[in-house]
Amino acid sequence: ESDTASEISFQFNKHKKTPSIGSHSSDMASVSSVSGSVLSVYSGDFGSVDAQGTVEFALDYDEKNREFQVHVSQCRDLAVVDEKKGRSDPYVKTYLLPDKARMGKRKTSVKKRTVNPIYNEVLRYKIEKMVLLIQKLNLSVWHNDPLGRNSFLGEIEIDLASWDWSNRKLNWYPLKPRSLSAVNGVDHRGVMNLSIKYVPPGSLGKMCPKNPPSGEVHIWVKDVKDLLQLRPSGVDSFVKCYVLPDTSKKSYQKTRVIKRDTNPVFNHTIVYDGFHTEDLKDACVELTVWDHEKLTNHFLGGIRLGLGTGLSYGISVDWMDSTQEEVAFWQEMMSAANEWIEGLLPLRSL
Repeated sequence: ESDTASEISFQFNKHKKTPSIGSHSSDMASVSSVSGSVLSVYSGDFGSVDAQGTVEFALDYDEKNREFQVHVSQCRDLAVVDEKKGRSDPYVKTYLLPDKARMGKRKTSVKKRTVNPIYNEVLRYKIEKMVLLIQKLNLSVWHNDPLGRNSFLGEIEIDLASWDWSNRKLNWYPLKPRSLSAVNGVDHRGVMNLSIKYVPPGSLGKMCPKNPPSGEVHIWVKDVKDLLQLRPSGVDSFVKCYVLPDTSKKSYQKTRVIKRDTNPVFNHTIVYDGFHTEDLKDACVELTVWDHEKLTNHFLGGIRLGLGTGLSYGISVDWMDSTQEEVAFWQEMMSAANEWIEGLLPLRSL
């Protein structure tokens, strides 16, 4: 059924149902090292400020230096965040979408106590023109708060494939409210085709030579379709797997790398043993897809299979956040022992 198979144990102290928060946090750091850059572009405290005003900027591509340039000139008539003091401390932030993790953000300096800030700054991206043309530019304006609770003031999004590159002049654009699709994390990252199965302890009968002494969760990663194309040649992708809350090396498993393909076929099966039936309500299978490069890997999207209760062994955890589709998939596996459950689930930001 698959070209590779891995079998590893679900490791944590079965007698201590509340693993220490301290050790859990340090373990999760290794899994979530990129979470700061792949979260929604709308990180911060939105407050109750309505978007208003305009922003003046120009776009250019420097063919010689292979550099995309965003010349942010100024803003006018921005919303007032601190009504008592009648002030806003605005700055401008840009992202190239959907590849937030790879390109990172750029931002201007903060201008204090003004709703008509003047920047005259150039935000630069080293990027090939062919890659740039499959991106969108998200330019947003924010109020800077010393405590980090920044307030959204408005945005504009531009499809760079249809942009008039002969237009290098500064132009004014109205700021719009944040888009609901991006706030809710609904950005298309591809879909994963997989099957899962739970084999309860001793359920195969005493005569079966493969009858597991403890329960097993089988995960068959078949393929992924419509991945983000980070380069003109495609993407070099692989899948990582953890069964949370266990983030040790024993829990970690990955597929081989499929090169230059936005529709990679992995056909990889992983078996986790050490499962008792009651563990299924507190555990979560996290599958993430990554682009492989020499220096660093780039997050493309993922899924989390679990009950999505927000709790694991009585502890509040942010990774127990499965969507309705993911929860239904996990519940179907729990209710149909020894049967493969097939699913096609959309990848998302984690």
